[in-house]
Amino acid sequence: MVNFQLPSWYTTPWCQVILVGLTCFGTPGMFSAVSNLGAGGTQDVVLSDIGNGVLYGMFALTGLISGSINNLIGPRLTLFFGTLGYALYIGALWCFQTQGTRWFVIFAGAILGVTAALLWSAQGSIMMSYPLEKDKGKSFAVFWAIFQAGVLIGSIIALAINIRDGQLAAVSTSTYIAFLVIVFCGIASSFLVLPPNRVVRSDGSRVTVEAASTPRKELISMWNLLKDWRMIALLPMFFASNYFYAYQNAVNAGLFDGPTRALNGTLSAAGSIIGALMIGFFVLDGKRLKRRTRGYVALGVITSMTIIIWGVGLSWQVTFTREDAKQMLANKDLINYKEARYRGKGALYFWYYFSDACYQALAYWIMSALTNDPFTLARFAGLYKAVQSAGGAGSFGMDATATPYLNEHLASWCMMLVSFPLAFLVIRTIKESNYEEEHVVFVNDAKTVDTDAASSHDEKNSIRDPSAAAAPAATA
Repeated sequence: MVNFQLPSWYTTPWCQVILVGLTCFGTPGMFSAVSNLGAGGTQDVVLSDIGNGVLYGMFALTGLISGSINNLIGPRLTLFFGTLGYALYIGALWCFQTQGTRWFVIFAGAILGVTAALLWSAQGSIMMSYPLEKDKGKSFAVFWAIFQAGVLIGSIIALAINIRDGQLAAVSTSTYIAFLVIVFCGIASSFLVLPPNRVVRSDGSRVTVEAASTPRKELISMWNLLKDWRMIALLPMFFASNYFYAYQNAVNAGLFDGPTRALNGTLSAAGSIIGALMIGFFVLDGKRLKRRTRGYVALGVITSMTIIIWGVGLSWQVTFTREDAKQMLANKDLINYKEARYRGKGALYFWYYFSDACYQALAYWIMSALTNDPFTLARFAGLYKAVQSAGGAGSFGMDATATPYLNEHLASWCMMLVSFPLAFLVIRTIKESNYEEEHVVFVNDAKTVDTDAASSHDEKNSIRDPSAAAAPAATA
């Protein structure tokens, strides 16, 4: 039997991080691009809020077990099943735009909530466990930049298609078709991802020697995870990390016309890409400081940005209400990017998502600094997305009841501020390295063990089979 040897570059963590980035580029990247157009491009904010509320509710429930599912069936199948819901949801938005089928959008949101939990658990495990400890901030930066490039390109596509119509209220059919083509490419790319036991780091160590976990081990490990005080302390950070999307999307849908919503989406994606690269390469993985100190610096930078950026957003928010937005829509007086009143609004969306990328980076980095085990990190990622989605469900439910914009703004802002002191307590427990406590297997050592095991197995068989000893040597 011939064993197929994969190219060494293909089994590196960086290749796998890039591949999962491409998968997310084409699936949640396109979903985010549509969401950034405001109300999923439909101009029906209530329907979008209900759909997203159901989506995040199912996401929260599935997220509690999605990490264990990833550990049982492996990241490749988990990613594949996880991508399918995105195609269904964008197709449902397109169907609503052409046929007015509201129920299909809500149903697709529920299905997407289940599948998205699978995708993000697999993604989190790969991104946090495959690289070396010194590269985990950069790993997030590279993944997030590729993922958000999907949002960027999707928004540019929408902008290019819709900008010709000037005052377009809803996204055109051709926009949805373009998105779906990219989504199917993302689904196909999920089959290229390798399981953790086949990935080799640059120092020669294997990510793990096991291909999968067991149901009993997952039950025990999840129970222990829920008792870990560090995870409890991080729950407010997890909860707040997507809470503000409902507010930002509602304002984008309520005040801006179609082309300007697409422009805001483009600027948001650009802010996410730049923010992730800056925080990942220059702060979280800076070379001159110890690991815990880098965590403190990142927390200080993100806290400062959150206060300043959301403070600027508040100064704009107090100048309008939901009633003003409804009146603007009724009068066909939505803000266009060519007008003087748009000045500064695009920059605010850029900085909102710049800080969002930094916030997400810190959350992932803290989790990845606690352990290097891919199975544990898959459970971390599942819990993170479950609590994050519970926050998202709550925020979209809050928006669906026409809560004043100001209340949504203050709720989002205060939740982030509350999460920072608790994150500080967890950062205090981070060690310079986990390699000494965790069993690390190097490729050469593993080969020696495998060879010894194979030799022992052959000797036992030869003793067990008398004919083997008496038979003459066969030709190759």
